[in-house]
Parts: sequence; structure tokens; C-alpha cells
Amino acid sequence: MAFLKDSIDWLDHRTGIRDHVRELLYERIPGGSRWRYVWGSTLMFALMVQFITGAALWMAYSPSTQTAWESVYYIQYEMTGGWFLRGLHHWTAQVMTVLLVLHLMQVVIDGAYKAPREVNFWFGVVLLMLVLGLSLTGYLLPWDQKGYWATSVATDIMAGTPLIGEWLKQVVIGGHDYGHHTLTRFFALHAGILPAAVIALTAGHIYLFRRHGIHDKKPHRSKDEFFWPEQVLKDGVACLAVLAVVLFFVISSHGAHLDAPADPSSSYQARPDWYFLSLFQILKYVPQFVGAFLIPGLVMGLIILMPVLGKWELGHRFNVGLLIAVLAGAGVLTWLSINQDQNDEQYQKDMAQAAADADLIKKLAREQGIPPAGALALLRDQANAGSALFAKHCASCHAYDGHNGLGEPLAAEQTAPDLKGFASREYLKELLHPDRFASEKFFGNTAHVTRDEETNATKGKMIRTLTKLEEAIEEEEFTRSEFENVILALSAQARLDSQRELDEKNATAISDGIELFGEEGFDCTACHTLNRAGSASGPDLTGYGSREWLRGMIDNPAHPRFYGKKNDKMPAFGRDALLTPGQIESLVDFIRRP
Repeated sequence: MAFLKDSIDWLDHRTGIRDHVRELLYERIPGGSRWRYVWGSTLMFALMVQFITGAALWMAYSPSTQTAWESVYYIQYEMTGGWFLRGLHHWTAQVMTVLLVLHLMQVVIDGAYKAPREVNFWFGVVLLMLVLGLSLTGYLLPWDQKGYWATSVATDIMAGTPLIGEWLKQVVIGGHDYGHHTLTRFFALHAGILPAAVIALTAGHIYLFRRHGIHDKKPHRSKDEFFWPEQVLKDGVACLAVLAVVLFFVISSHGAHLDAPADPSSSYQARPDWYFLSLFQILKYVPQFVGAFLIPGLVMGLIILMPVLGKWELGHRFNVGLLIAVLAGAGVLTWLSINQDQNDEQYQKDMAQAAADADLIKKLAREQGIPPAGALALLRDQANAGSALFAKHCASCHAYDGHNGLGEPLAAEQTAPDLKGFASREYLKELLHPDRFASEKFFGNTAHVTRDEETNATKGKMIRTLTKLEEAIEEEEFTRSEFENVILALSAQARLDSQRELDEKNATAISDGIELFGEEGFDCTACHTLNRAGSASGPDLTGYGSREWLRGMIDNPAHPRFYGKKNDKMPAFGRDALLTPGQIESLVDFIRRP
């Protein structure tokens, strides 16, 4: 204890630190401590977390298009505590954006932008823009699909700047196309230039705050207090609350999401991060010049002019109303954008495919390691392997969306079902109709469908069953929705990643469909088994379309579980060693993709 006191005395004798600390802690707060004063402290806390975690992440990050994703994968999944470190950095950045908006609201509502605090207010506005810049540049650094395409949207918005837009975009991305120079420039901005600017402006912001003190908003509701202990305790509680929120997201997300490596040749549906969604949405309604430049420029101009506008008689009310209107408008536009995406079936399918690609490449990286060519090569090799195997071994009978799996015409007439979207809801809705079942796309050219030589009418047990079902629906013996529930139940057996959320959402309908599967009138269990109930004369539909079911079908379709003696020409690829287990797995991945 004596040593500590002596050390402090030594330091104070040379720096005068006691006086500085005393001046800081015992600053007078007009009207007493308040919870709305905590936003500045929480922002400083978040900023310190960002600097510390960012420096630690820098030590493991490699900024090149061939190594960026790989290094982030290492941080997230292999480095000790890496997922936690990355999660802290990612989620604190998200929280900082919210805290900045709350701080801006507090400053404007309290009128703390008025003389002599105009310069400090402008410092704060610039800091807000710098933090958004940090978020934008940091979003690209994992070099994954989400970050790559989100950045492309943001820079396309930037390109809407009159006269210099395209030039500015080229300067930012390092040329005409996104690539290595884009990543290195964004890294330099994120890890060097922008943090230096933030530090400089923050120092100036704090200096000016210390110079002018806390804004004296009157009338005072309580007596004056000192910064210590009342406001310090409030700030401490607020910082702990921010930390708790961040930790909740870090732990629940196990760090931060990592998509598949960036693939410029893919058809990924680009979206910016949530704080730019309002700009993205407004571009759907107005020309790019208006949405990307005129409206944002007008809004930012009015915010910058708030200290001037506030001098007018009704200026302060105008400023408060303007800020509320801007935030409300941004909130509505963001909600519209999210809602539209949630109701966009194609977008949801694309996102499901992106999630499946991300899961697959992480699995391949874990099992096979990442080759010198980069992680993206793993995904391409896997996809190509599946499609190539399909073209070589399956396309002699089956089609894939009308082609051989490689986008090429079939070499011979299709004699077995088209497998694009196999086991999905859409696939089964089309398949389980008497006319479509007997079409060339499905079983029309197989032994399971026969044709009358005179009338050319299709015949077969499954056609009779489906025809009876359609007649029963017309006679209102049961409803169309009940039949669709059976389809949902059957499709849910596949556990397709692209339908995971829908299956969870429709759990009740799926449960009803399973019960209806075996009820009199549907006649499904007359030929098929589902969950050990029914007849084994047709394929067992338990787990229909799942990875395990498809592996078994490809391995030996003549197994009693599947077609048995009724198998129509399909070889036993696994049993007869025509394909290796790994090749079968690649085929399964290919068939199950959306």
C-alpha cells in the first residue's frame, strides 16, 4: 500500500495528475446527474472496445483476396477465443451506430448544439459519418458474399454523386472492378486512416466539451451535483448495460456470421447493412440522383445547419421535429426493405442457398483444409463435382431443369424424373397431380406409367390414386388445404436447408399432414410407409429426400426400402461400386440444392 502511495506521489510530482483527476471528477453538473447524459460515456466505452479488439484481430488478419476469408475463418473457428473476439468487435460496431444516433438525439433535444457549442456539434456530426465509414469498410474485410455484395450496393449508391460519382467510386474501389485493390484500400481506411481521424476528432470533441462544460438546460429540476459519484455511477451502469447487450448477441450468435467466400461470378442478391437499408429502399421509388445524393445531401445539410437554424424563434422546435422526422422516415424505409425481402420468395430461396453454401464450405474447410488456391476453390470443386457426376452417371435417364446438370442438352430422351428441386414443396405440388405425374418431366417415360395404345391415355396405380384424390377434393370429401398439408409433411421429411424456416413456421400443418397421410381417403399408406405406418409395396417415404434417404436410393434403388423388384433400370451405384461414397455425397449435395 505504501508502495502504491509513493508511486502515485512520484507520478503526481512530475505530472500533476491529482489536480487533473480532481478537476474531472468534481466538475459541477447543472441540475444534477441525469441518465440522458450517459450516451457520450457509452460511446467512449464502445470506441475503446473497438480499438482493443480491432488491434487483436489485426494480428491474425491477412488483407488479400486470396487470404482474407481464410484468415477470418481461422479467427472464427480455430483461434482460441477468436469467435468471442470477433463477435465483440462486430456487435459493438452495430451498437455504436445506435449509440451515436441516441447521442445526437440527446444533444439536439437538449439544445446542446447552440452557441458556443457549434463547433463541438459539427465534430460530432463528422464523427457519426466516420463511424458509418468504419462500419462500411469493416463490412468488406471478411471478403465473404454478404460483405462483398453489400459493399457493391453502397459504392453504387456513392456513384450517384453528380459529376464525380463514377470517379469517386473508382478511387474508393481501386479501379473499375472489385478486387485485391478494393480490399487493401478498405483495410487501410478501416485500420489506419479512419481510426486516426476518429481519435483526432474525439480528442477535439472532448476538449471542447471540457472547455464549455455540460449544457445548462433550464429550469433545473434538482440541485447541482458533481460528476463524482452520481454521474460516474450512472455512466458505469450504462456501460455495463451496453456490454451486456453486446455479450448477449456475441454468445447467441457464437461470434459473428461468416458467409461463403466472395464470388463475383455468383448471382447473390446484394443488400447493404441495416444502417444503409433506408438509402437502398428509397432508390426503389426515386431516381438515383435524387435518392443517393439530393435527399441525403439535403438532410445532412440541414443537420449541419442546426446551430444556425436554432437561433430563430422556432428554430429549436424545427430542429427537433426535423431529427424525429428523419429518424422515423429512415426507420419506416428500413422496415419496408426488410419486410419486402421477407415476403420475396426468390430472395428467401437465394438466401437459403447462400446459407447452404456457407455451411458446405465451412464443412469442407474443416474436413479437407483450405487449398493454396483459396477457400472458394473448395466450393467450386464440390459444385462442379456434383454436376459433373450427374451429367456422367444420371443424365442418361434424368434431367436437371431440362438439361444434363452442366447446362448442356441431354444426349438422349429423358426417361426418368427431372430432379431439379427434388423433394421441395414446389416439386411435390407439381408431381402429385395426375396429369403432371404422367408427364415426360416426371414418370411419363418410366415403367410406372403405361399408355393405352388406342387412346394414348395414361394408366398406372399412382395415377388412379391421384385422380381419386382430385375427385374427392372436388366432391368436398376433404379440402385442398388438407391435401397440401400432406405435401408439406412429405416435403418436410427432406429437411432441406432452403425450407428450414418454412418447415418450422408450418409445424402444425406438417403434423396434421402426417396424420392425414394414413387416413382413409388419401390411400397413401396403401402403397407407402411413413414413420413405420403403412404398406411396403412402394418406396418407404420416411425421410423422403433427406441426405440419408438419397444416399440409400443412389446406393441401391432395388433395396426393399425403395423400389425393390419394381426398380426401373436405375443402377445400384454404391452396392456395385460404380461410385465412391464421396461421389455419392457430392451427388446428394447437388440434387438437394435449391
